[in-house]
Amino acid sequence: MSEEQFDLALDLMRRLAPSNTNNNLARLVKLVGPELEEELFSAVDLPLTTGTCAKSGRQYLKCDYNRDEQSYRSPWSSEYDPPLPEGNQPSFRLRRLEVALNDAFDVYRDLYYEGGVSSAYLWDTDDKDVFAGVVLVKKVITDGAAETGAWDSIHVIEVEEKSKAAHYKLTSTIILNLIHGKQNIGELNLSGNLTRQDDLSTHVGNIGRIIEDTEIKMRNALHEIYFGKTKDIANDLRSVQSFAEAKKQADIQAELVGKLLSRK
Repeated sequence: MSEEQFDLALDLMRRLAPSNTNNNLARLVKLVGPELEEELFSAVDLPLTTGTCAKSGRQYLKCDYNRDEQSYRSPWSSEYDPPLPEGNQPSFRLRRLEVALNDAFDVYRDLYYEGGVSSAYLWDTDDKDVFAGVVLVKKVITDGAAETGAWDSIHVIEVEEKSKAAHYKLTSTIILNLIHGKQNIGELNLSGNLTRQDDLSTHVGNIGRIIEDTEIKMRNALHEIYFGKTKDIANDLRSVQSFAEAKKQADIQAELVGKLLSRK
């Protein structure tokens, strides 16, 4: 399959609701053929799923970065589920850094999200001076039957270590899905994803700061641009009043107009 067809497949995925990404991607793979399956699954960000560490009992997030074959590595014990004795493991130095990073983002998640699940994974690269990692945050919203949703943050970072400095490259993606519905106004499904990239010239502190700054900027963009524009469009399209209230107001206006005209 040509590069153009691959680009068209990605463009189609960007136009479909992230709330149904898994099913849409599976259908697209059937359509284009198995030769692009691995590339598409690597290129498309999927909503995060959770697992439970068999050793610690703590929840962790699953993604392509902590998967080896059909098993997923827990950041708390570094063990795979299902067990995979020969699964990929970070070097001793990176594992120590990974543990510290998970502890730091456990606090960050609690302060900023007031719940949810976070996980951080690091791995070695072919270049001995470069290592990479990912920080994941997921918060599920449940407010009765009227409001549900999920926020997924995926921060992929590449660190190039030099003699007296380190260079950080961050690519962040947020997948947002909100469903709000009430009997008198119907259901509103607001979903989308946003990706940003940043560069910067103790690893845990720097990684934490760059992710914190990027998430704040992305939250502001979502709130001011996407939510603000959606609110304006929704207000133009329909009223939040019930039909009975709107009819009552229209009847009163018609009565007032009639009385004014009768005085002329």
